[in-house]
Amino acid sequence: MKKIFFNRTALFGLMLTASTSIVLAAQAPVTNINSTANADKSTVSLSLNDQLANIERKLDSRNRYQVNIQRQLDDLQTQVNDLRGVTELHTHQLSQVLERQRELYQELDRRVSEALKPTVQAPNVITIDSTTVSKTYSDDLTENEAYDKALNLVLKDKRYEQAIPEFRNFNQTYPQSTYAPNAHYWLGQLLFNKGKLDEAEQEFTIVVKQFKDSSKRSDALLKLAMVAQQKNNKNKAVILYRQLLNEYPNSTSAQLGKPRLENLQ
Repeated sequence: MKKIFFNRTALFGLMLTASTSIVLAAQAPVTNINSTANADKSTVSLSLNDQLANIERKLDSRNRYQVNIQRQLDDLQTQVNDLRGVTELHTHQLSQVLERQRELYQELDRRVSEALKPTVQAPNVITIDSTTVSKTYSDDLTENEAYDKALNLVLKDKRYEQAIPEFRNFNQTYPQSTYAPNAHYWLGQLLFNKGKLDEAEQEFTIVVKQFKDSSKRSDALLKLAMVAQQKNNKNKAVILYRQLLNEYPNSTSAQLGKPRLENLQ
């Protein structure tokens, strides 16, 4: 029995020795430190490039978005400018319609009074105040015909070019006419429509300064302000619009001038 135990012990010792030799004989793995470092650097470089590429894509996308927004803003501004132009045109056309209607009413009243004149002047019946009559129409038939001719070229025939010299001739021939403020105003309006602002300004100024009792004075003030506005004289335009609103607050001209003044302020 002891012999068997001894043999097993010896065999176990031999096996242990052999295992130890095999382990010692196995070669340990070798790590290349330089290779690992290079791999890490390459990975970091690729990561930075990816980040930069991503940032560039985002910036490019943002720039395209801003360009689109700016284009839309430009389109909207163009549309607003177009609408303002249309509004300005309609306002001007409305002003012209109102002026023509007012002039027609005045002419109708003058002609009705003229038609009734023989009856009114019947002797020993009614005494006529010649001062009042002279404010409505002229006793000079040639003067009436000259004014009617110039006015009809505007209101009936729409021959605006031909009306300009007719009104000029009328103002030179009949400077003290009861129609003088209207004639100067209409001449100024025709010149204004042609873009001759300096000449139009002279005619409107005559109405404002020389005919302070004329029904055309408020209209002439409005047109003087519009002339100043078109000549980019903002301060003068503001002064004239304010004068119009102060002197004729309930007039049609004041209603047309008020929004213009608000736009300038």
